[in-house]
Amino acid sequence: MCRSIKPLFNFAPPATDADIRAAALQFVRKIADTRKPSKQNADTFEIAVEEIFQSTKRMLDGLVASTPPKDRSAFEAKRKLRFKKAEARQG
Repeated sequence: MCRSIKPLFNFAPPATDADIRAAALQFVRKIADTRKPSKQNADTFEIAVEEIFQSTKRMLDGLVASTPPKDRSAFEAKRKLRFKKAEARQG
């Protein structure tokens, strides 16, 4: 869906509120097809981000992992390597 939205569940260290809010913001930006809403849409945009943040936080708090947490830094390193390889194929 959106490359900027990262998996948040079952990582060590766990996702922070800032991580969850960033994912919510990226989701709303994608759906609204804008990085920054107009002044007349700013309140609606921010309400949507907050609602998605709260919903996602509740979901993450309620999920139960059946596997050990993944190492976030190792996951990010692999993700960056895949991204670089994909860029090299396209360029």
